[in-house]
Amino acid sequence: MDVSDIKDYLVGLQKRIVNRCQELDGQTFRFDSWQRPQGGGGISALIEEGNLFERGGVNFSHVMGQGLPPSATQHRPELAGRRFEALGVSLVLHPRNPYVPTVHMNVRCFIAFDDHKEPVWWFGGGMDLTPYYGFKEDAVHFHETCRAALNPFGANYYPTYKKWCDEYFYLKHRQEPRGVGGIFFDDFNDLGWDQSRALWQSVGDHFIDAYAPIVERRRDHVYGERERDFQAYRRGRYVEFNLVYDRGTLFGLQSGGRTESILMSLPPIVRWRYDWSAEPGSAEASLLTDFINGRDWI
Repeated sequence: MDVSDIKDYLVGLQKRIVNRCQELDGQTFRFDSWQRPQGGGGISALIEEGNLFERGGVNFSHVMGQGLPPSATQHRPELAGRRFEALGVSLVLHPRNPYVPTVHMNVRCFIAFDDHKEPVWWFGGGMDLTPYYGFKEDAVHFHETCRAALNPFGANYYPTYKKWCDEYFYLKHRQEPRGVGGIFFDDFNDLGWDQSRALWQSVGDHFIDAYAPIVERRRDHVYGERERDFQAYRRGRYVEFNLVYDRGTLFGLQSGGRTESILMSLPPIVRWRYDWSAEPGSAEASLLTDFINGRDWI
């Protein structure tokens, strides 16, 4: 169990993803190193008002402390009070063009220590796609790439983690999924350290292949004020999920993480309306009826 090796992988993954995003956008990210008073720190990479990305962040963090916060022990109360190390890369990209979907990806590793017992460790992560205008081929491609990341480790992982993603990224108060899903997993140590880490790493390594081709297909799609207005309305759902339900956001805030880095996942322009619904038969209505419904894509 080599924490330094995990850190090296994550820092390298952040650099690879940022480099590819800079190629897609044509502008550079701002890098911002930070330290956490309670222990650890991270590197935030941010782009705002880019050519492609209206706002995007790719964060690396490695934090440590003397007691796990409530969000990390909600399902493992026996670990309360243990000192811990948590490492991860988390990203959210919000393109300006409403035909290019928002995307989220996270890969993380937790280790909880006890001076008198073996460390307890697990991996977690996943990726999910949130379109504003749906295209079947984009959703299929994204899910096929997610499946390709997991299949070398067993055919059962993709359907299990696809279902987990659909259930996790669900706005209960709206009774709707956040997007077209992807994969999500947590508390994973089923295959032992080496193979569990390999599965986790495969998820991180497949992110660029899952997202970049969709960006390149949709980035030049012509749009107007109507599409931007609908994008801002649907972004409200993204904000609601992140602030009400997201365990990563809660962990970051409860563990004393850097607020600017935690909340950089929020989109820059958002709108809410009272009791609004899309015109029947429109492309906006189709998003909910044909895409945001938890369906199987492959």
